Amino acid sequence: MPTSRRPSSAPARDGVRHGLARVLSKRGVCSRSQAEQWIRAGRVALDGRVVLDPERPVAQGQGGITVDGQPIGESTRVYVMFNKPRGLVVSTADERGRATVYDALVAADLPWLGPVGRLDKASEGLLLLSNDTVWAAGITDPATHREKTYHVQIDRLPDAALLARLREGVFDEGERLVARQAELLRAGDKNAWLEIVLDEGRNRHIRRLLAAHGIGVLRLVRVSIGGLRLGDLPKGQWRHLATEEIEALRARPQATSPRL
Repeated sequence: MPTSRRPSSAPARDGVRHGLARVLSKRGVCSRSQAEQWIRAGRVALDGRVVLDPERPVAQGQGGITVDGQPIGESTRVYVMFNKPRGLVVSTADERGRATVYDALVAADLPWLGPVGRLDKASEGLLLLSNDTVWAAGITDPATHREKTYHVQIDRLPDAALLARLREGVFDEGERLVARQAELLRAGDKNAWLEIVLDEGRNRHIRRLLAAHGIGVLRLVRVSIGGLRLGDLPKGQWRHLATEEIEALRARPQATSPRL
């Protein structure tokens, strides 16, 4: 049962009110879905009275919230980079019993952290986790067009025409899938590595884009988000972000040129 690391006595800010589950999530205590489960189970009280409605309006800065009798204030903000290995699900729990990134972090003595965006089970590389939901939303918001760079091993040798088609994009299941950049990194006898940059992220974006051109993905590794690079962090390991790294990702990126 998570407890507050830094109780807050801040007054309600400008009377702004949100559902109780959202308030718990924004304070960095747990995910919104987890908060809803706690509330429906009768574990959350407001001023000593159990609340069963996750949408019960409360002020973001309101005190008197407890979980299992323990007061909940603003949690210390934590920002983590994790080098996700292939085969882990980015989820707090998996209905099929598969291993998750949280299994890999169980011994890390970290508070609750939510993933900042996703990597599918077969993908690897840079994954951010934080309990600062506002910071996380700023990174994942499609309107920011924040660039994410991937190294992708494909099952064929590409030519310049193929790379151009990846940059032109395709429509798949009603969505436009396009690479902002697509360049050859290196090639072998039968396969090659590409560097692909996205400034938006749709579900299985790169895999679907390549599949539309008959190309299979052998490996997919995210190596950077904005200016933050995975670097030499070993696979399966994590580290805290430095203050300057946190602030660089918080800053709004420069607008990109509109596509015609």
